[in-house]
Amino acid sequence: MSVQTLDDFRWNVPNALSALRLAFVPSLLWVAWLGEARLFLAFVSVALASDVLDGWVARATGEASEAGCVLDSRADLALWLAMPLCTWWLRPDFVTGELRWVALLGVAFILPMAVARLKFRALTSYHTWGAKLSSVLVGGALLIAWAGGPIWPFRIAAAIAVVALLEEIAITAVLAQPAVNVKTLWHVVQERLR
Repeated sequence: MSVQTLDDFRWNVPNALSALRLAFVPSLLWVAWLGEARLFLAFVSVALASDVLDGWVARATGEASEAGCVLDSRADLALWLAMPLCTWWLRPDFVTGELRWVALLGVAFILPMAVARLKFRALTSYHTWGAKLSSVLVGGALLIAWAGGPIWPFRIAAAIAVVALLEEIAITAVLAQPAVNVKTLWHVVQERLR
């Protein structure tokens, strides 16, 4: 399956949730830059909730599509690219204090995209179980950090995210062409053995 186009895009609830998340990114950047921590927390909570709900609603309603997967991935990309800057504006102490973890997570986030771009000349939309788990964990840990809570949840979430992102690199290495909704590396290997 090609994941380079949105040719089969149609408006439905899951795609609207992904579009909402994408539309929230400029607002998140704006309110973070203004230092409006409470408003930022409200906005980012909605954005993160849309990330959890869009795929679930798509599967539950039978409205899952390749175009929806691509839109979801692009909305995720925009959201997660904005998060370091938002965090820097709202909690520079967190960024400087956790610079090793932030940098590791940043490299781990960019590397799978770079590998996929080199191999497939495209971005991927794997939506692995590990990526879903790490997205929820990192999002939750950042909510805790932005609210002034403890740092240790971020470190655990970042470590899990790095493992999930390494799995995406391995999936790219094994696949002959890009695919959407890849559950795990194990599933890819089992499919190749058939």
